[in-house]
Amino acid sequence: MSRHSKRSRGGGAFGALFGWIVYILIIVGLTYLIITFVGQRTRVSGSSMETTLSHGDNLIVDKISYRFQDPKRYDIIVFPYKHEENTYYIKRIIALPGETVQVIDGYTYINGEVLEGDVYGTEVMESSGIAGEPVTLGEDEYFVLGDNRNHSLDSRDPSVGVLHRDDLMGKAWVRIYPFEDIGVIRHE
Repeated sequence: MSRHSKRSRGGGAFGALFGWIVYILIIVGLTYLIITFVGQRTRVSGSSMETTLSHGDNLIVDKISYRFQDPKRYDIIVFPYKHEENTYYIKRIIALPGETVQVIDGYTYINGEVLEGDVYGTEVMESSGIAGEPVTLGEDEYFVLGDNRNHSLDSRDPSVGVLHRDDLMGKAWVRIYPFEDIGVIRHE
């Protein structure tokens, strides 16, 4: 009987080690799936979204919502900057597919009418950029602006331009830092 007990103990240690390895692999796999398909942490760098988001804010980006619903006007979205690897921009959607956007005398016009309710861009825009002329969006295109309009590199600049639906990484969902500002981010 004592021989049988020794084998059990040896098998038990191997079984426990194997169990831990499987457990760690499952955690790594779930983490990869969550970061790839559900949510991702990102950090705000710069002042283009002041006063809504500030330099140093840490956010969780919801990467799954747009798989089930269309982006809406005023959603704060995250997208990769196409001219610099591992650089992501955070901006607000202003114009939707099929709409015509133009900046006239510092104000945003959608389909020829001033954008009412745009309380995010509190200052008159000094530069209209490419939106000085009407920009008509295609069926999967979006026009984005930073809330701090005069200090934002956004769709008015040709280096950013109009975004396509597949450019949108996700929607800013929750601010997790600084701790005194933790909470769900208001989009409307």
